[in-house]
Amino acid sequence: MLAAMFYAPGDLRLEERPIPQPGPGEVLLQVAAATTCGTDLKTFRRGHPLLFRHTPAGFGHEVSGTVAATGVGVTKVREGDAVAVANSAPCYQCFYCKRGRYSLCEGLLLLNGTYAEYLLVPARIVEHNLYPLPTDTSFIAAALAEPLACALHGVGASDIHAGDTVIVLGSGPLGLLLTAAATLRGARVVLTGRGEERLRLGTYFGASCVIDVTGMTPQEQYEVVRDQTEKRRGADVVIEAIGTPETWQQAAQLACPGGLVNLFGGCASGTQVTLETRPLHYSELTIKGVFHHTPSYYAQALHLIAERQIDVEALVTRRLPLNAALEAISLLTQKKGVKYALIPPAFASLLDGAVSPD
Repeated sequence: MLAAMFYAPGDLRLEERPIPQPGPGEVLLQVAAATTCGTDLKTFRRGHPLLFRHTPAGFGHEVSGTVAATGVGVTKVREGDAVAVANSAPCYQCFYCKRGRYSLCEGLLLLNGTYAEYLLVPARIVEHNLYPLPTDTSFIAAALAEPLACALHGVGASDIHAGDTVIVLGSGPLGLLLTAAATLRGARVVLTGRGEERLRLGTYFGASCVIDVTGMTPQEQYEVVRDQTEKRRGADVVIEAIGTPETWQQAAQLACPGGLVNLFGGCASGTQVTLETRPLHYSELTIKGVFHHTPSYYAQALHLIAERQIDVEALVTRRLPLNAALEAISLLTQKKGVKYALIPPAFASLLDGAVSPD
């Protein structure tokens, strides 16, 4: 089978690899669609401390497809079933799992290797985080359940209520999905970012105000964004979806007294941030980080997609054949496009058709 393999930062190769065979409890997935992600791009550039402890390793983690084979003991799906597969499953046994903090699982099992014709799904993910595809749900939309699940986790942890003002910093795929998820809760969303295509999608996903910060200094951004809040007091919730120390600092400055700051975007390992102490204390700010998703959020994401409540396919700039995986990463490196859907040869019919909103 054709597969993209990660060897080192900047070294991603398309290779012919053996098709794996499922063991007990496992499922062999024939990949129909794999979508690119900002985490893929960051990982390509600098590696990842959790995803790639050993190399070469399979690359990519957003996927859907059909069951090609099942191992002994698998009863929830059978050969030929269309399914969506999450990229992780908690252990349900550790300190954090017993407290319901599944994204902090000490033995969190992570799955990579979706940029390939076939993917071996481990038994734990088959048991807890593999789902039959709802009727009339496209493979590409189903592959996007994973990033939507992350966004739902981020919004769910942010205590957002109808009528709240929410600032989302960053118009990448997760910033856009956070905008959509917060809008579903009845919030008024102010989205900041760069790039005509992404900002247009911000409006499409429900942002009440979209601000292009291209060319602005941090102070100019602060003033313009704060002007969009009632009496310039700041937002009830600020979600940082970029992942730099500078924007983490900016997020803390944009919350109103009593507000919540969600540091959703992951910074590079080893970086540090400096925050002014006075507003943290006297304004009673809540600052928290949110990581990954849980099986519950993944199931919710798939439901929202199946019910057409969030048009996740609007994020896909182009559908490309699997053998163009390196091209997709190159385009993202050049800041071209939002997301790309990689389609293996067996599902080449999915390459046809427009995927962006009018």
